[in-house]
Amino acid sequence: MATITFIGAGSMVFARKLVGDVLSFPALADSEIRLMDIDERRLSQTARVAEAMVENEGLDATVLATTDRREALDGADYVLNMINVGGEEPFENEIRIPERYGVEQAIGDTAGPGGIFRALRTIPTMLDIARDVEECCPDALFMNYTNPMSMLCRAMFEATDVETVGLCHSVPHTAEAIADYLDVPQDELDYWVAGINHLAWFLELERDGEDLYPALREAMTTESVYRRDTVRFEMLKHFGAFVTESSHHVSEYLPYFRTEAETIAAMHGEGYAERMPTGTYLEGWTARSASRDEPTIEESLDEVGVERSEEYASRLIHSIETDTPRRFNLNVSNETGAIANLPNDACVEVPCAVDGAGVRPCSVGELPTELAAFDRQHVAVYELAVDAALENDREKLHRAVKLDPLTSAACTLDEIHEMTEELLDANDAYLPRFD
Repeated sequence: MATITFIGAGSMVFARKLVGDVLSFPALADSEIRLMDIDERRLSQTARVAEAMVENEGLDATVLATTDRREALDGADYVLNMINVGGEEPFENEIRIPERYGVEQAIGDTAGPGGIFRALRTIPTMLDIARDVEECCPDALFMNYTNPMSMLCRAMFEATDVETVGLCHSVPHTAEAIADYLDVPQDELDYWVAGINHLAWFLELERDGEDLYPALREAMTTESVYRRDTVRFEMLKHFGAFVTESSHHVSEYLPYFRTEAETIAAMHGEGYAERMPTGTYLEGWTARSASRDEPTIEESLDEVGVERSEEYASRLIHSIETDTPRRFNLNVSNETGAIANLPNDACVEVPCAVDGAGVRPCSVGELPTELAAFDRQHVAVYELAVDAALENDREKLHRAVKLDPLTSAACTLDEIHEMTEELLDANDAYLPRFD
């Protein structure tokens, strides 16, 4: 019987999905599910749904809901982290203050000034959780879903002894999109993907041994296909590889697409590419705030069942518990040199072999020079930002923001300094103290 703890389980839709994933495996159907959140009302909603799943499916699993983190962690085998620190006010500041300086972020939670400041307000809580893990369940595998993925995982690698992997669905979602553009079944795609989170690259893309990149380049010449993924197709055209984050989000990582209103408008397309304008994620997140604050269970509890989503967590747990070999793209430390031309202390997203022996990153070798160059610049930003958080170093924070590609393309150095100070003042209540 596995003991699986969910930290931040008040995120009802996501926690419910992950619980259902776990319980969908017969080998995990007797697991002890522990749900923890600081919001009792939202936690109780998640617990009611999880208990209904167990009852309706006739499973042997047990469900514990608690606001006591150490109780939830005591003796756990796996810890799934999905916390959000700070809420709406700091998030809005992290989008709107940079916007006044010309830094146009569509999402702003993993890169740019928004991602850096979200990391600053989240890392202290992550380290508090890690200290409890080290004491309550030192052998547990910590599985992080919270953004900014690369910076939070790097902080865990540097400042804790907790075995940590980061889970993101950008790789399978990108494979799904490619399969759609090529009109082929997704399960027939073979691919080899590596880089950093949201800036990993499809190094190989095949079907039955046939290279599919020529077909993908041909597909993007169709206007209706191109408009669905404008930025990614532009990167494919100019740099030869398809990247793993959707067009509106990855545009924040690249200095070409968000510094002029005309360019943002030109990249506005269909589907996810409709979200190119600045602050679209914030606006949607704010619009949904009422349902987050007053969560409701939309369907009758007696109809709730388990089903498996595309998320990795349950499959990863199942592979370890049953010694079933699988391969996932996970965010891990590059200490083994999985990507030879990225720093060994970077957080990288690479193929990992998983079975009863645990998680083992695969060797990728070197990324093509031009692709590694994009990743290296963000790795440097993340290093400075994490060091700033761990060392309370205000100067390193300033340098991290000044090095960010989007920010440096939009502002002068003095403007970036002023913007960073304004963000520090606005979000003071949510940040650690800086020297």
